[in-house]
Amino acid sequence: MNYERTSLVLKAMADPNRMKIIDLLSYGSLCGCDVLAHFHFTQPTLSHHMKALEKAGIISVTKQSQWHYYTLREDFVRDFMSSMVQLLSKRVGGCLPKS
Repeated sequence: MNYERTSLVLKAMADPNRMKIIDLLSYGSLCGCDVLAHFHFTQPTLSHHMKALEKAGIISVTKQSQWHYYTLREDFVRDFMSSMVQLLSKRVGGCLPKS
């Protein structure tokens, strides 16, 4: 497991608003204006949250004209789920991981 990468992702996800954004995007790609409709903050605040999620590799963004569309990255979902199973699964026998 890449502890540095997992830590970066968990830090980005630690904000409740970002968790809600991830939840919204789990239903499919959305325009920034559609995401913003679910919150009581400004567009610059949304941009700040989206930048943090994009930097962590959680979402991807595409620009069409003046609109930004956000998508939850499938590779992120797969890798994150795998990391959480590895991190939280009880292991019987074997050796502890080396530092």
